Amino acid sequence: MSIRSGKVKGVLQGIDVSNWQGSVDWSGHAEAGVAFAFAKATEGGDYTDKRFTRNWNGMRETWMVSGAYHFARPKGDPIEQARHFLATIRAAGGLRRGDLLALDLEDDDGLRPERVARFARRWCHFVERHGRVRPFIYTFHAFANRGNCAGLAEYPLWIAGPERPRGRPLVPRPWQDWTIHQYANSPIDRNVFHGTRKELTKLGFHPR
Repeated sequence: MSIRSGKVKGVLQGIDVSNWQGSVDWSGHAEAGVAFAFAKATEGGDYTDKRFTRNWNGMRETWMVSGAYHFARPKGDPIEQARHFLATIRAAGGLRRGDLLALDLEDDDGLRPERVARFARRWCHFVERHGRVRPFIYTFHAFANRGNCAGLAEYPLWIAGPERPRGRPLVPRPWQDWTIHQYANSPIDRNVFHGTRKELTKLGFHPR
């Protein structure tokens, strides 16, 4: 449902995965109606998810809208982490039209909210400039409301809210609306996008 208009729109089902899920049956998920997915690519400045390339190719082969995410470590250098993220995607085959990127912002590394938010803004600006994609921000309501996401309202919100009904998450500051809702996390993380495949890919990579 579009929150602003109250009118029913199309919805797409999605999942997100990392090496913790082990081998993912991409064909099975596609046959079950999963239309988009995100896979963890990197964390911090040097960690690469060992299953990322396999997952990236699995999404491609099943014609899902493909997304990659980076787990933020705000104590580190945001530019170093953004470079590592984009280099990992290039090594796995690079970006194609409509591919999605995201910053997983859920750990403050013991820093004050303004420092976490500054890290995230710098990371996003670098990825947007050099990857030519406006990344999603994946976060939790309480984490965002503490100020850790200040200045990120221009980026689409991927909100984790498994305690809320599907498609009805609480929207934290500074956002006015959500774009993707992670509504379940067992046995696999499940997501919903309130829109069409065309609308989702418009938020992704578009070559010049």
